[in-house]
Amino acid sequence: MRVLVVEDDPVLSDGLKVGLALGLVTVDCVASCADARAALATAQFDAVVLDLMLPDGSGLDVLRDMRRAGDDTPVLLLTAQDETSDRIRGLDSGADDYIGKPFDLDELAARVRAAARRHAGRAAPLMQTGSISLDPSTLSVTVAGEPISLSRREFSVLAALMERPGTIRSRGEIEERLYGWQEEVDSNAVEVHIHNLRNKIGRTAIETVRGLGYRMGSTP
Repeated sequence: MRVLVVEDDPVLSDGLKVGLALGLVTVDCVASCADARAALATAQFDAVVLDLMLPDGSGLDVLRDMRRAGDDTPVLLLTAQDETSDRIRGLDSGADDYIGKPFDLDELAARVRAAARRHAGRAAPLMQTGSISLDPSTLSVTVAGEPISLSRREFSVLAALMERPGTIRSRGEIEERLYGWQEEVDSNAVEVHIHNLRNKIGRTAIETVRGLGYRMGSTP
C-alpha cells in the first residue's frame, strides 16, 4: 500500500513512517493542511492517516474537502482529541476510522489494512487467486500451500495485482504503489519485479496487456 501521513510532530511522523514500512507500506509524510491538499492532488494513496491539529488549520477541513471533491480514499483520524464528541464529528465528516494518541503502532497498521480492504471491496483479509494466496497481515505468500519467499517490492507488486484480479494495472500505477517521493525509480524496475515474480509463482500467473500494463492471468 501507499499511505499519506499528515502529522506535524516530526518524531511521531518519522516513527509512523518507519513502523508502517515494516509492513511493506510505502509512506509519504507531510506536516500541514496545505501540503496534504497538494499531495492528494498529485498522487494516489490507498489510505490517509490524518492528524486533526495542524499548524495551518484542522485536519477535518482537509477531510471535508476530500469528500466534497468525491475523493473516497480511506481516512483514519489520528489525534489527542479523544472525546466522544470529537470522534462523532470526525466520523460524520467522512472519516473511516478514528484512533487516539497515544496508540499502538500494530493496531494502527491493522486499522489501515482493514480500511483499505473495505475500500477495495474485499471482506476477507486473505487474497486468493487460483492456488496463490497472499496474507497482508503476515506478509506471506503461498503457491499451492507452499510458502514462497518474495522481496519487499515483489510482495507489493503482487498485492497490487491481486487486490482486483482481472483489473489491468499500468506501470505508472504500480510505481506509485512502490515508491515514495524521495525514492528514485529505475526505468525498468516494474518489469524486473514482474519477471522475478513469474519465476517464483508461475510463468502464466501475471499477464502482460500490451500498451496498458499487467493483470493476474491464469494460475495453477
